[in-house]
Amino acid sequence: MADEVSRPLPARFGRVHMDTRYEYEGHTMYPPQQEMTDTKQEKVEQTPSEKSNEIAITYEAVFPPDDEKARFNDWPFALLFFVVLIVFIAAASLVLRASVRDYLQMGSIRYQGSSNLGPSNYVALLFLPSIIALCFAGLGFTLCQLFPAFFIYCGMIINLLTAFGIAVMFLVLKYWTAGAVFLVFTLIGVWCYWNMRSRVPFSVALLKTVVLAMRQMPQTLLVSLIGSLVGIVFSIIFSAAIVATYMEYGRKVCDINVDDCSRAKLIGLLVCVFFSGFYVGEVIRNVIHCTVSGVFGCWYYTSGSKNKGPKWPAMGSLKRAMTRSFGSICFGSLIVSIIETLRQSLRLIRESLQLDSDLDGCGSVGFFAIDLIISFLDFLVRHFNHYAYCFIALYGKPYLKAAKETWHMMKYKGFDILINDNLINIALGLYSLFAGYMSALFAFLYLRFTRPDHNILTDFNVSVMAISFFIALQICNITNETIRSGVSTFLVTLGNDPELFKAKYPRRFEEIFGAYPNVLNKLDQRDV
Repeated sequence: MADEVSRPLPARFGRVHMDTRYEYEGHTMYPPQQEMTDTKQEKVEQTPSEKSNEIAITYEAVFPPDDEKARFNDWPFALLFFVVLIVFIAAASLVLRASVRDYLQMGSIRYQGSSNLGPSNYVALLFLPSIIALCFAGLGFTLCQLFPAFFIYCGMIINLLTAFGIAVMFLVLKYWTAGAVFLVFTLIGVWCYWNMRSRVPFSVALLKTVVLAMRQMPQTLLVSLIGSLVGIVFSIIFSAAIVATYMEYGRKVCDINVDDCSRAKLIGLLVCVFFSGFYVGEVIRNVIHCTVSGVFGCWYYTSGSKNKGPKWPAMGSLKRAMTRSFGSICFGSLIVSIIETLRQSLRLIRESLQLDSDLDGCGSVGFFAIDLIISFLDFLVRHFNHYAYCFIALYGKPYLKAAKETWHMMKYKGFDILINDNLINIALGLYSLFAGYMSALFAFLYLRFTRPDHNILTDFNVSVMAISFFIALQICNITNETIRSGVSTFLVTLGNDPELFKAKYPRRFEEIFGAYPNVLNKLDQRDV
């Protein structure tokens, strides 16, 4: 057998690749890879499981890092993150302390006749979308595990019906702009669903496999729960900081004390809070993603083999995400945060021009077009980074090397499979949008029926609805990160070693092969 061993690829899975091939329904495949034969076997930890001829190994032994000499990859970006975190804490403390002081001086947070405090009531309003989003996220998580096919179809149909219903409601109430926007979203959703209907079977097969892995690796659920709680706490603090900034430097305060604030100061503080908040939130989400990705990777390579996986793979994966790979996570998160901050800054400028009546029809169309371009760029970068983080989590690569391998995978496997065929991410995203629609609808109905004094002209409707929508979207995205991470990790590992999955789960491999025959085309990382 030793004569058949070719020049091995870089140590990625603790195994070597073989030249021996065999045919599978007319397609060329490789045999299951041999167990690791290099010096990394010395890292194997002996446990009582040896009595059953099983060997328990550590996370580092399953996934040796790309460069063992480098203890911290991309460390300057980790330092930048801590600086931004300090800035966020300082800015949030400044505005929240001032808001608490005003609250203690002026009384209750609830509106009572002419004693309304203005925007301070939004602090109470924005707590409820967090609860609504958490409930919908938990419901979607349960449906995804029990009824995967129903979840994909139902998520898309409910999203279309909800968007159409909200569009009709706004049009009936003569909110023409909001109604037109939701109507456009509905038409785009219908077009996407019609063109993607033939790809649903492959997504169902992927989702069934990920659910199987989640059942065998319940630590993924624990990581998701803890990550969701951390995300909710941070989202509440983030939203409270945004509202407090409006309270202290908004229009009503400036009308009372012009020397105390200005619109430039308001926009500057909001940009600062937005960027730092987006950055911290992205890092939290991506640390969760990398942790869960490592657990799914352990399941793929160690389940059903004589090498028993790590006893606590989540701890090993989290350790790598918070040490060696933390700088790489901060690097990728910075790119997304800059794009998101740019989009929010443009929206603030547009709202400021609208308040001064300095924005004509052509300007509105221009801002709308720019917003669409930035949103599309944000989608591409997020989707690309999601797969790059899998390489970072499993192989301990710096961000640029992980991005290079991700680009190679997309070129070799095709953008079609990684973007369009992955309807699971689309279903999860649509379900998150559904939760966002519900939260935005709740905020609108709350303002409509309570009719606070400062909002008689409905000046704050759009801002509050947008913030409520954003909070719900953030919470649902973090809660659904387990499923997203499982799908992307499975696609990466399946692309590198499809023969392992075929040997362990032949029936599920047949289902995937029937929906996507290209699964047999194995990635060759020697071309990277």
